[in-house]
Amino acid sequence: MADLITVEDPADPRLRDYTGLTDVELRRKREPAEGLFIAEGEKVIRRAKAAGYEMRSMLLSAKWVDVMRDVIDELPAPVYAVSPELAEQVTGYHVHRGALASMQRKPLPTADELLATARRVVIMESVNDHTNIGAIFRSAAALGMDAVLLSPDCADPLYRRSVKVSMGSVFSVPYARLDTWPRGLDSVREAGFTLLALTPDEKAKPLDETAPHRMGRVALMLGAEGDGLSTQALVAADEWVRIPMAHGVDSLNVGAAAAVAFYAVATGRPGA
Repeated sequence: MADLITVEDPADPRLRDYTGLTDVELRRKREPAEGLFIAEGEKVIRRAKAAGYEMRSMLLSAKWVDVMRDVIDELPAPVYAVSPELAEQVTGYHVHRGALASMQRKPLPTADELLATARRVVIMESVNDHTNIGAIFRSAAALGMDAVLLSPDCADPLYRRSVKVSMGSVFSVPYARLDTWPRGLDSVREAGFTLLALTPDEKAKPLDETAPHRMGRVALMLGAEGDGLSTQALVAADEWVRIPMAHGVDSLNVGAAAAVAFYAVATGRPGA
């Protein structure tokens, strides 16, 4: 059973994992280097635990102690009970959901390991908005994508905002980073995948005409919000595909576009 420890000093070194959560640059450097990430909210904490992530500690406001009692009773890690005011002083924001957990990261699989068993893969290039990362993972999980591959400069899927937006779906879809870009795409093609680049370019073929759900192994490439896929990535693709638009709309937010494209790529597969 975990120890329930009341903390009243925001400078207590035991709360270090939770300090400055709104400082994006600090957390982007600290968390991967120290092998941790932050799960926020009851559902996300439970999903992280169910996915096999080891808990380092929990930070709870008093009213959440009873809600999380079953989790607390199973933990060897310390649980820090704090006031909402102290939680805000430590983290830098009002913790609306009242529950945070510091989790230990797992070693990432290699791209080759994921490609060996996957049939429907998402490839993100330079997607650095944590909200978009979370939304893409949530759609990937819901619509039956098997794995996600990230270019070296993509944002961290385990950053707090990404985890929160995905509602813990970042724990459900395995992901890996490609070591080089765009050369790393060669290994995807060699594994038998057709590389489809999602772009609003008029030269791209409509997704329904491409019928990606009938292809054996498909890797759908997504670019960053605004810029889209780079010229290098587009050149490396086997085919360009687009979502037909109406009313003069030229493109969708990458998170929304991803959901539409995933459905086209994996039609009939979710839950199969």
